[in-house]
Amino acid sequence: MSAPLLLQASGDRAGLAATLQQAWQRGRTVAIAAPEEAALLQGALPERSDPNWGPAVVLGTGGSSGGRRWCLQPLAHLQVAVAGTAQWLEGLGMAPGQLELFNPLPLQHVSGLMPLLRASAWGAELRWLAPEHMREPEQLLASARPIAPDRAVLSLVPTQLQRLLEVPAGMRWLEQFALIWVGGAALPPAMAQRCRDLGIRLAPCYGTTETGAMVMALSPQRFLAGVEGCGIALPHVRLRVDPGHGALQVQAASLALGLFQQGVLDPLPLDGGWWSSGDRAEQGEESWQLLGRLDGAIHSGGETVFPEQLEQRLLDLAKSQELPVLELLVLPEADALWGARLVALVKPSSGSGLAESLLLERLQALSLSLPPCQRPRRWQPCPELERSALGKWERQRWGRWLESQPAHDS
Repeated sequence: MSAPLLLQASGDRAGLAATLQQAWQRGRTVAIAAPEEAALLQGALPERSDPNWGPAVVLGTGGSSGGRRWCLQPLAHLQVAVAGTAQWLEGLGMAPGQLELFNPLPLQHVSGLMPLLRASAWGAELRWLAPEHMREPEQLLASARPIAPDRAVLSLVPTQLQRLLEVPAGMRWLEQFALIWVGGAALPPAMAQRCRDLGIRLAPCYGTTETGAMVMALSPQRFLAGVEGCGIALPHVRLRVDPGHGALQVQAASLALGLFQQGVLDPLPLDGGWWSSGDRAEQGEESWQLLGRLDGAIHSGGETVFPEQLEQRLLDLAKSQELPVLELLVLPEADALWGARLVALVKPSSGSGLAESLLLERLQALSLSLPPCQRPRRWQPCPELERSALGKWERQRWGRWLESQPAHDS
């Protein structure tokens, strides 16, 4: 068997997709990475593919917490997820083969790969959206209007959605879609409410590379009715919560085979067919709620702090006082007494006119309304703070940035 074929995801995505599909037709395993990660992926791959895998793909996973890992997904497993998604759509009264699928996401991410597989399996039309156009809503209105809005489906991450909501042209473009899957990172409540107010038909969803993308989704009808969270399990999936740790567990035929490290495939750890995602979750009456990463939890003063939830609370407090905060990230800092104390990185909004020092003082004062273990010890300005292309926080990256800064108490 030949070595996995390494493809770099840059430039023409349609051409890359054609190369990928031709390789799959020959039974090849294909690894896809952004150019800056190609050498890293090459070092993780084996010298030979295993014929038992069949056609397969290797994609990156776990970049937001923990080290970078490389996930092996057989094409047959991804096709199970494609079929389950089709059943979910049919339950909403949508015919998958008649859809127009819009994809602005890169092929080295499972959320950017799946629209290609869905279109191929369903006979649906696939429209590639140039990434740069996602920052140019007027261009989207001019060249990327759905032919039939009642059959148009879009996949987005929250960062892209936020940019589009900031300008009238972006809002008008979003209003033309029958369904907009949004996943990859938590959907801020304020953004969700903005979409409800505008009648934008979001379908918040959750999935991972290891699960073959989506395993749960909320219908646009339930979203517009005010239901929070990521909906219900897709037809091909069973979900439960690990009672010991609160982790979301998944059982599905779309689960990956394993993760590569230095040429060795480590099988996906399963407990009776169940895989623990590492995401804390709870099942509500109408929808699953994702509560944050278990491996990202911060233990401070005998309490467990989930930074994603705390970040949202702090942003809500800032908004309530109209403070100019564009981004906010909470990180741990070692402390002999507390075990860890919290540091908040803050990216101020540009052109606010409020002095940086005064902004940080006001944020610190607002945090006094929170329990002591949730109050950041320091507030660190970070004008360059930004999320990844998929809207996720690369906490290790910003932790290293924080370590490079001179420490001082606020």
